Amino acid sequence: MKSWIYNIGICVTATALITGCAAEKKTPRRVSVTPSPCVVTPDEHNRVTLDMTMHVPANYLSTRCRLVMTPHLLVDDSLRCAYTPSMLDAPIFDRKMERRKRLEGYQDPYAGRTVKMDKVRKAYDLPYNETITLPEDVDEGRIVAVVEANGCGRCRTMDTVTVASVTNPVTLIPEAKEAMHLDWIEPEFVIRPKVVEGRGVARLQFAINSYGIDLEMGDNRSELEQMTRTLAPILEDSLATLSSLKIIGMASADGRLATNSRLAHQRAEAAAKWLTAQLSPSQQTLHGISIGSRPEGWQPVVDAMIQAQDRDTAAVLGVLRKYADRDDDVQEYFIRRLPCWPKIRNRYLQKDRKVEYLYTYHIKSFTTDEELRAMYSRRPDAFNEEELLRVATLAQTPEEKKEVYHTLLHYFPSSQVAANNLAVLYLREGNTEEARRIVAIPESCSEEMLNTLAVSYVYTNDYEKAVELLQEIDSPQARYNLGIIRAKQRQLTEAHELLQPFRDLNSAICALSVNRTEEADGIMRQIDDERPVAEYVRALIAARQGDGKAVMRHLAPACREERLRKRAANEGVFLPYHELEEFRSILAPEAEDLQTELRK
Repeated sequence: MKSWIYNIGICVTATALITGCAAEKKTPRRVSVTPSPCVVTPDEHNRVTLDMTMHVPANYLSTRCRLVMTPHLLVDDSLRCAYTPSMLDAPIFDRKMERRKRLEGYQDPYAGRTVKMDKVRKAYDLPYNETITLPEDVDEGRIVAVVEANGCGRCRTMDTVTVASVTNPVTLIPEAKEAMHLDWIEPEFVIRPKVVEGRGVARLQFAINSYGIDLEMGDNRSELEQMTRTLAPILEDSLATLSSLKIIGMASADGRLATNSRLAHQRAEAAAKWLTAQLSPSQQTLHGISIGSRPEGWQPVVDAMIQAQDRDTAAVLGVLRKYADRDDDVQEYFIRRLPCWPKIRNRYLQKDRKVEYLYTYHIKSFTTDEELRAMYSRRPDAFNEEELLRVATLAQTPEEKKEVYHTLLHYFPSSQVAANNLAVLYLREGNTEEARRIVAIPESCSEEMLNTLAVSYVYTNDYEKAVELLQEIDSPQARYNLGIIRAKQRQLTEAHELLQPFRDLNSAICALSVNRTEEADGIMRQIDDERPVAEYVRALIAARQGDGKAVMRHLAPACREERLRKRAANEGVFLPYHELEEFRSILAPEAEDLQTELRK
């Protein structure tokens, strides 16, 4: 409901609102309110609901008056707002208003908001139920009902009653980006053998039915030299050990399989001899070299025919499918009897023979932190991902860690651990753009990376995008971060549900914000947190529970922080303690500050 400011006149000062007038002081009869005083917490739109009943004692009002009850917001005992009033009309005043309507056409602006009295000698209840909006800059204060007599001819303000304390515990939660949980991943370092596998093919030409290698025939020299360029760096690397090398000759499909297999084995052996002569491997490496052969089959022929879009391809494929469970000799027998055989022999049979080489090698694993650090400066390329992650863990400063993570991503671009942790480091130094670039690169992000990406949007106050990402993640960190965002958006019920399982200071603050005082008390008794803000929360809990001694015990250390000391002066739940000397002494620095400002 839209609230509006009721014009109470410039003669009503903040002092009058608090103390009332002389006529009010002469009578012991007071207006009271239930529930009194209540604690109200603003929602996400900075609104609070006042649901109360004013109790007007008998003989309180003259028969000629209208009693006007107007809620006022006080902050630092200064009037900030007045809200929609409620009225109680005495009998003669009511008849006077009816006469004005008939004779003057008067329109009562408060019609429908009044309760009519039939006798002034009895007590009346004046209900009030309104949702009011607080100014955006108000987090704490109190709401007082100002009771005025309209028409008495002597004095307007008759009474003031404190009806509610405005409290906003959720504003005690730090800035969202300070409260965010970032997922720093510290993987366990496990030493594992580093085995690398490789494969290459040399296409060599041989004389018919010969296995001798002629370096001047075709591309034989360049093909064999490519083999040496592949294997030589492994043999020369002091950290690598060639553990196996298998050279396999490919038997041609044309001709008898047994003959071709024997010839292919001999050609592979010739290639191995040439290779070992060039590389001069150790005796241990020589023991790891083996020779073999296998049929090449007719598939290369079919591939060449398909590439040439030869219309006879289907005929060859038909033979291969029909005799798929038979060897090359059977398939060759029937292919040779196809009408297209001369064309196949002249165009598609391979003129060179493939020699395949398969190799594996081990890279030395570094077993101690000292080895890792010493070798990283010289040979980062010799490390596997786990070892580089360990080096990053051993780095002492954020800059050193960033350098290692950049190196790690150079060699292992898909490392999500490195990407996530590097982004966290950039976020911690405020470089949101670089952090977001790093975690947004992979096509599929881990939950940790999505959480880090979401936090990057919190850092730029893009809560909608952050919420969108966090809702996709089922992790405690994501739920906590979402709870903090909801708290900052004043969606307090959802924030409380999300933060409740964590039972930390922020979850206690959210419990207070939804009036779960006992729950907040249980949390604060369990956590070992003596920061000023934690002590302030304990003081709020004690005030709600009516434990004055505990209020003072916790408020004293809390008010060592200036921000909290100023807040305590306006916190509505501390109003009952304002006249106590101990409370005043706790806020004494605040009083001194005010005196200094006045002197200026």
